[in-house]
Amino acid sequence: MNYLDTLLFGLYPYLAGSVFLIGSLLRFDHGQYTWKTGSSQLLSRRRLRLGSNLFHIGVLTIFFGHLVGLLTPHWVYAPFMAAGTKQLVAIVVGGVAGVLCLIGGAILLYRRFFDSRVRASSSVSDNLILSLLLVQVMLGLGTIGSAVHHLDGGVMLRLAEWAQSIVFFKGDAAAHLAGVGWIYRLHILLGLTIVLIFPFTRLVHVWSAPLGYLGRRYQIVRRRA
Repeated sequence: MNYLDTLLFGLYPYLAGSVFLIGSLLRFDHGQYTWKTGSSQLLSRRRLRLGSNLFHIGVLTIFFGHLVGLLTPHWVYAPFMAAGTKQLVAIVVGGVAGVLCLIGGAILLYRRFFDSRVRASSSVSDNLILSLLLVQVMLGLGTIGSAVHHLDGGVMLRLAEWAQSIVFFKGDAAAHLAGVGWIYRLHILLGLTIVLIFPFTRLVHVWSAPLGYLGRRYQIVRRRA
């Protein structure tokens, strides 16, 4: 079991991360015409705005929440926030964001399977990555049920130590997950798998986040008389 833990939680993260970075670079270099979201708005606008807004608000909150929560060392927030308090904040914020993401993603997935025009233009990778993201969100929400039974923040600290060991190359990362519940392990493995297949899906558009839109001037649109 120790060898399996080392493989899945000590080596697999680096494999996933390497494919993520190198694959994204190669796709940008050799397949820029495929570097897009493949919007289906022109095919059907029904439920798109609601689903897309809920999904993106939820997923962005979850992403940055994980980024800050897992990679911030305990000593940074320890003077003004106990581990248990941080865990409660993570449960509340992550729970709300997860529900929003799940509802929005379900709407988008429904469009892809039951709207004939959208279904005809959807690829296997489009449906697969959206389905995997929804499963990942459900696993994340499932960890809340386990987390409420240990509100001291101990498991959260161990997960953060694992993530920091991976990102900062501290070594022996898998040891931090000894005794951690299976739902956390599944959540981590599926997350790493999504990172692994990232360069081969429409998710690459994340690299091209249109931050310039935040400061652009308004467009003037006139209706035809």
